[in-house]
Amino acid sequence: MNALLYVLVALTWGSSFFFAKIGLEGLAPQQVATVRTVLGALTLVVVLLATRRRWPRERRVWGHLFVVAVFLNAVPSSLMAWAEQTVPSGLASIYNATTPIMTLLALAVLVPSERLSRRQLGGVVLGIAGVLVLVGPWDLVGDPAVLATVPGQVALLGMTASYGIGLAWLRRFGVGSGQDPTTVATVQLTLAALLMLLVAPVIATGPVDLDWRIVAAMVALGAVGTGLAYAWNTRLVGAWGAGRASTVTYLTPVVGVALGVLVLGEPLRWNEPVGGLVVLLGIALASGVLRGRRRVVPSVAATDPAVRTR
Repeated sequence: MNALLYVLVALTWGSSFFFAKIGLEGLAPQQVATVRTVLGALTLVVVLLATRRRWPRERRVWGHLFVVAVFLNAVPSSLMAWAEQTVPSGLASIYNATTPIMTLLALAVLVPSERLSRRQLGGVVLGIAGVLVLVGPWDLVGDPAVLATVPGQVALLGMTASYGIGLAWLRRFGVGSGQDPTTVATVQLTLAALLMLLVAPVIATGPVDLDWRIVAAMVALGAVGTGLAYAWNTRLVGAWGAGRASTVTYLTPVVGVALGVLVLGEPLRWNEPVGGLVVLLGIALASGVLRGRRRVVPSVAATDPAVRTR
């Protein structure tokens, strides 16, 4: 059963960029970000009520979770949707794999005890080299189509940097310590949804053109990818531990690239899978996998599901 849940989480989070790309066919970027967050929040609220969990009462928890909601949900989901206007969904899923690298950097700044060791610094440098390979600077001058994707690729790096800040904030302030993980995620997503609904009349404007594909994609992205997948991942972390569960990070880019190429017909430059592999090697080095000893690097998959986003 746990192996099946692992596959489901990998497929769900790996396909998030694919579903967002379909949603952009009929919705503006901020509309996609808002709808996915609201659907995810509603799904987790239903889970919270059905399982009779209680909302936190401490003001401190709500205050810190608001900060986390901004950096783990509102900002990255908005940047992801905006970026996918020009960046292929497969490439976006590869960029998402840089989240552990960004988290290490954010931890080094926000958590004094989390200084980078030489091995971790080497992993970070290798990850940065992978990002440079992903961008493919040798193509920027000769190919206008590649040059047009640069702002979107920068936005995707902003997305993963935002994830890193949010995860480091969770660690720094012990947000939700003593609270059930599902409860913490429900509060976080609910606050993010309320924030995005508040600003929606100003920034989530534009025509809406829906068909069954777009509706199905948004339900999959929001209710399943941003909502139910968290419950699945929480069970995995409890059964396998965060370290083993976090290996789903290595599979999500594979799913994202496969869907983009096979279903959407997106082009795949040779440097994109190569750059993604270099990034993953950097993560493996930073986490100790290459030395046969695993030091868990906080990742979206193991620490907070509400992100994808995935």
